[in-house]
Amino acid sequence: MAHHCPECGFVNAEGANYCQKCGAFVGIPDPPKDAVTATYRIDETGELIPVELEDVVAQGAALVIRSGGGRVGESFVLEGERMPIGRRPDSAVFLDDVTVSRDHALIVRRGGDWHLDDLGSLNGTYVNRQRIETHRLQDGDELQVGKYKLTFLQR
Repeated sequence: MAHHCPECGFVNAEGANYCQKCGAFVGIPDPPKDAVTATYRIDETGELIPVELEDVVAQGAALVIRSGGGRVGESFVLEGERMPIGRRPDSAVFLDDVTVSRDHALIVRRGGDWHLDDLGSLNGTYVNRQRIETHRLQDGDELQVGKYKLTFLQR
């Protein structure tokens, strides 16, 4: 489905966020804050399994993709002591896009809290729109890694 630019009418390629002719925003606006995001996980066969967000977070903490890469709603339960985020296929949180560094960031458990550390990524790691080197995560924090926005949820 092509997007018509609201400013100049140019027909942009599917998935474009900005008009290729005039640069105006043509993407899908962020959903309202009270919108409910369906979440899912991918099982061993690659099938999407719908899950209740409460069930995901009941296990402690999770990241849920809010936008980016057609993976909105995918969730990652935080477990262990270290969870790498990056473009490397064996990353615990694998984000396959050129805006994400191979070893982009790391979620680390320190003293019972989860911390997000940037690993010197090219495009930086952001929490609540602030570029960070390291940040102690709190429920509801919005992370940005490349073009992906994720929400940290903890009960």
